[in-house]
Amino acid sequence: MLLGSHLRRLREARGITREAAGYSIRASESKISRMELGRVSFKTRDVEDLLTLYGINDEAERTSLVSLAKEANVAGWWHSYSDVLPSWFPTYVGLEGAAHLIRSYEVQFVHGLLQTEAYAHAVVERGMKGASAADIDRRVALRLERQKHLVSEKAPEFHIVLDEAALRRPYGDREVMRGQLQHLIDISERPNVRLQVMPFSFGGHSGESGSFTILSFPESDLSDVVYLEQLTSALYLDKREDVTQYEGALKQLQQDSPGPSESRDLLRGLLQLS
Repeated sequence: MLLGSHLRRLREARGITREAAGYSIRASESKISRMELGRVSFKTRDVEDLLTLYGINDEAERTSLVSLAKEANVAGWWHSYSDVLPSWFPTYVGLEGAAHLIRSYEVQFVHGLLQTEAYAHAVVERGMKGASAADIDRRVALRLERQKHLVSEKAPEFHIVLDEAALRRPYGDREVMRGQLQHLIDISERPNVRLQVMPFSFGGHSGESGSFTILSFPESDLSDVVYLEQLTSALYLDKREDVTQYEGALKQLQQDSPGPSESRDLLRGLLQLS
């Protein structure tokens, strides 16, 4: 995404169309679009040809961008789990790992970054009916590996609104749910985690369209991305007008939900009832 953004700015600065850029590397306009959005891998030759077209002759700058292209093509750690992941999900894991701010609303179950191992196992087992025990374990292992980023030295800010429905819907037995509720109470105390609960008592709210996640990145020229997961695919929205709509919905959810401290009290109340 970072390299694609650089290439887009260089192209636009020279007033070159995507069609012309595509022609220069023996490709289509749509491929240039996908390259600039970071949706495809980069061939070194293509990057070098585009840099020449864009008038980038400084050797240091060319070397830096070609090196970035090579880095972009290196498979992330999560690709070793590709055999048990839907085709659209590795992209999300990569974006999640690169984000410095993750904002999310969840209604069906607890967000994957906050799930205990037992709860994650129950969720994955429910969602992968007919899968082998080994495949289920590998999917859970990936989820636990993702969680390490949340408690690492360079952990992102994580702002999450959980619908009360996600907390009352049982996955696993009573002890699994109790363990999950206690984990949410504990992890909500972390300085980089802001956890709020949208209670049933509030009634209708701005999360009516369902769960979503907004990912923001430290590089100033990278746009925010909204991730929407569907049954057989996922959507990645990065148009400013789309992102703004979801940011507005999440901001309203945060304003309408009890604050982090009051939400912890709500979690403690649910724990006592479970």
